[in-house]
Amino acid sequence: MSTLRKNDPESADDLAEGGQRLYDERLKALLEPEHEGEFVAIDPDSERYFLGPTGLAALRAGRKELPDKLFYLLRVGHEAAYRVGGYGARRG
Repeated sequence: MSTLRKNDPESADDLAEGGQRLYDERLKALLEPEHEGEFVAIDPDSERYFLGPTGLAALRAGRKELPDKLFYLLRVGHEAAYRVGGYGARRG
């Protein structure tokens, strides 16, 4: 896997692809039975992962152990880490 650099779209794609692949191939079966709804921060290069009750907690645990790494974040048992939505008001 290539070296990840902040603010590099290609690196972000590599991070997302590697993180999702590692989750699908190895971590899903390991984590989903007991950690559904928790967050996992994944470093695809080292194949290490860090769990937390919130996304921030998982990322902080990862940064504590691997301070120079970027992480792929997702919610165990969900399609995405967070859901974006809301209500809007019409103007005019």
